Amino acid sequence: MKSLLLISTIFLASIHIGYGLYFHIGETERKCFIEEVPDETLVVGNYKCQLFDPNTGGFMPSSPGIGMHVEIRDPEDKVILSKAYSSEGRFSFTSHTPGEHVVCLYSNSTRWFAGGQLRVHLDIQVGEHAIDYQNVAQKEKLSELQLRIRQLMDQVEQISKEQNYQRYREERFRSTSESTYSRVLWWSLSQTVILITMGIWQMRHLKSFFEAKKLV
Repeated sequence: MKSLLLISTIFLASIHIGYGLYFHIGETERKCFIEEVPDETLVVGNYKCQLFDPNTGGFMPSSPGIGMHVEIRDPEDKVILSKAYSSEGRFSFTSHTPGEHVVCLYSNSTRWFAGGQLRVHLDIQVGEHAIDYQNVAQKEKLSELQLRIRQLMDQVEQISKEQNYQRYREERFRSTSESTYSRVLWWSLSQTVILITMGIWQMRHLKSFFEAKKLV
């Protein structure tokens, strides 16, 4: 059972971590995406812009003059990357804090497409999937076997980071749950004390009223 669980974990962690999509963006409009990343993990993004052509109703390759600004914030809302790129480019960063990283893209050019739209193709790779192993093999002069071992070692390291991140999320969830339960308990106790105090006050008030009217 344990071996089956381990195999399942390795299989899930070895699935291609990343996604490719496209979205439309207007003048100075900002589009943001949330990426959950473990600590000390490489994230690489590739994007390409296409300009809307009103004559054909489709999208054509954009002008090199169209600029795309990329801004990335860590879970503590600190800016870790803010840079202007061309109409097609690649950005990368290494996370130092586990959690949700916000990736925002927007074009600071308005005169290039004058009220039109841009179609932005975005592909984000996380972990060992962001590493160009062919380039690594050429630089370090690795054989095919050495390169495969390097890939397996990176996968094992990424699995360890993912497991640590899941434990971190579990600890945060447990802490939030305990804090919520504690607040609910204190609120219930406060309500009980208030009700008892009001009951005692009403009883004493009624007793004083009856004594004043000489009914008791």
